[in-house]
Amino acid sequence: MIEKIAREPQAFWFGDWNQDVTADVDARMSEIDRAGATALLVAYDIPNRDCGNHSAGGASAAEGYKTWIRAFARGIGARRAAVILEPDALGLLKDCLTPEQQEERLALLADAVTVLGQSGSASVYIDAGNAKWQPPPVMAERLRAAGIEKARGFALNVSNFVTTEESVAYGKQISALLSGKPFVVDTSRNGNGPTKELQWCNPDGRALGKPPTAETGDPLVDAFLWIKLPGESDGACNGGPRAGTWWPEYALGLAQRAKP
Repeated sequence: MIEKIAREPQAFWFGDWNQDVTADVDARMSEIDRAGATALLVAYDIPNRDCGNHSAGGASAAEGYKTWIRAFARGIGARRAAVILEPDALGLLKDCLTPEQQEERLALLADAVTVLGQSGSASVYIDAGNAKWQPPPVMAERLRAAGIEKARGFALNVSNFVTTEESVAYGKQISALLSGKPFVVDTSRNGNGPTKELQWCNPDGRALGKPPTAETGDPLVDAFLWIKLPGESDGACNGGPRAGTWWPEYALGLAQRAKP
């Protein structure tokens, strides 16, 4: 059963746990290059990450983040990659930050888009939360402030469970407000959709979603991707280990409940 997870391409996440992010990204890029594939990377080091919740951490200050994102970009070099930029950073923008910190975060994201786009080989998707979170006009406004005009597009449903159909419909509403920007959808764990209570931290009864593919049948949807690694815990909740820890029992449940 676990083979259902192991055989599919998934993202590689980078953050404050990488002691030398340039070397770590470079090593992963080289490995993926040898396989003749395109890398899917997640940049996850924004200051005040996750509002101090299960995935708390990130750079200690703005200048540290600017240094980190440049080091991350050097690891990619001129090679092809898709980069998911800072999951939850825009969704949580006003949840725990002062007005000054909000402006700082938007400026840091816009700077990151510019830095990552300089080589011309990285396709940057700014994370835009999920369809159950912010109304489309609110998220479109935040994306504009974060430099979406210089990015390839935006990412939806990262680490969440909203159905693919609802995510696509939501993405199209945002796209219409952004001159037709394309987007990607995380389908790693949305096979059964969300719980009625919209639990986000290791909810029971979830399933793997659509396998990763760039053949979406929709010109606005660049890809369905497995950005959240299925089987990695969302945090110490519902019996799970700390965030990012492999949880074999949860992984097995996702695979067992996946539709053929």
